[in-house]
Amino acid sequence: MDKYQQVVKALLQFRDDRDWEQFHDSKNLALAISIEAAELNELFLWKNDSNSEDVKLEKLKEELADILSFSLLLAEKHQLNIFDIVLEKIQKNNEKYPVEKAKGTAKKYDEL
Repeated sequence: MDKYQQVVKALLQFRDDRDWEQFHDSKNLALAISIEAAELNELFLWKNDSNSEDVKLEKLKEELADILSFSLLLAEKHQLNIFDIVLEKIQKNNEKYPVEKAKGTAKKYDEL
């Protein structure tokens, strides 16, 4: 069993042991991702450029783990292969942000 399957299996076991699948519909999983992302953002709140990288690593790991866990559960619910969908998105972004136009700029694709 590869590490991805091991992680998903552990998440499903954790969920099922607590009878939480009933709460894990797509809407609630998406909301949970958003809420956990807000908690991640909170780690950087009120920091200026010079200290924005100064975050507690343990809190960063916890918030990322929460976001990734809910993301994996949502992908699993819809039988989406996370590796495939990320590679597909990279390809779409390659088309929207060609290197010759996007290199070194933070402009959105429709402003290039």
